[in-house]
Amino acid sequence: MKAPLLSATSAGTAALILAWVVAQAGEFDPLRVEIRGDGTVRLELEAAAGSVQRLESSSDLESWRPLMSVEMPGTGTFELVDRDPPSGGRRYYRSVSLADGSLTGDHVSTSAGDVLIHPVDHASFVMRWDGKMIYNDPVGGASAYAGIPLADLVLIGHRHADHWSSSTVNSIIKAETVFVAPQDVYDLMSGPFKARTTILDNGASAELIGLQVDAIPAYNNNHPQGRDNGYVLSIGGKRFYMSGDTGDIAEMRALEAIDVAFVAMNIPWTMSVDQAASAIREFQPAVIYPYHYRNSGGSFADFNRLQGLIGDDLAIELRLRDWY
Repeated sequence: MKAPLLSATSAGTAALILAWVVAQAGEFDPLRVEIRGDGTVRLELEAAAGSVQRLESSSDLESWRPLMSVEMPGTGTFELVDRDPPSGGRRYYRSVSLADGSLTGDHVSTSAGDVLIHPVDHASFVMRWDGKMIYNDPVGGASAYAGIPLADLVLIGHRHADHWSSSTVNSIIKAETVFVAPQDVYDLMSGPFKARTTILDNGASAELIGLQVDAIPAYNNNHPQGRDNGYVLSIGGKRFYMSGDTGDIAEMRALEAIDVAFVAMNIPWTMSVDQAASAIREFQPAVIYPYHYRNSGGSFADFNRLQGLIGDDLAIELRLRDWY
């Protein structure tokens, strides 16, 4: 069912508009759009608690760009800021109801289709692209991945229990699943797992499931140099960086053209907020997701400080999502 559409222009003054967007079930969900003073657009959607909605934008009413798929919270209200505002002309927004249990998360546009990013816990997340599922450091048992399609590619950064779990991996694979891992993790694997695995040392690359995987060094006082991996995935002209457990190292600062970065920051295991912010400002990803951010005492990284240290002069977007 097609929905009435809400448009936003790039007017200099903020405006709050109320429209009703038709859900597939036939009900009407209000979508509010506010054009803010900095040019970004705040979306506020009301829909039934527990329903899955996808927010989309368009500049021409023909091609639609998914922004985020979300399971509506108990309040029945969800807010999202579109930080890629229209530059002249109009931008249209709509919500589309999805089937219950649909995978949720941010959508990142690439020339080869969008990539959906779904946080799971701590360092674990999944990405869906072109019908393929990419699992990063899957741990937490089968229940953590209930309802998520099985993996096509599994990336494993290092041997620690919050990154490598053979029992969890065994629960999320199918006959065609392939792994990428450093030698140290490969040495821990059973024979059947080894047969699926491409070993990548720091600096090495491989082509798997139609994308390029580059192994990036990840080390600090808790992780010896040369043993563990971060990764860069190249998908449709976009580069996605997973830092893994690393300190503030030259190899990370030297990264170029990173579109999306997942950066660990928890003391004493990886970086402090100050170290992470300094490195982020140097390699300048377009979007940064803090992950792996629970400190040894159970507290979380200070995101207000992180945002302040990153600043807004470099147009780096900080995305805070629920990893715990």
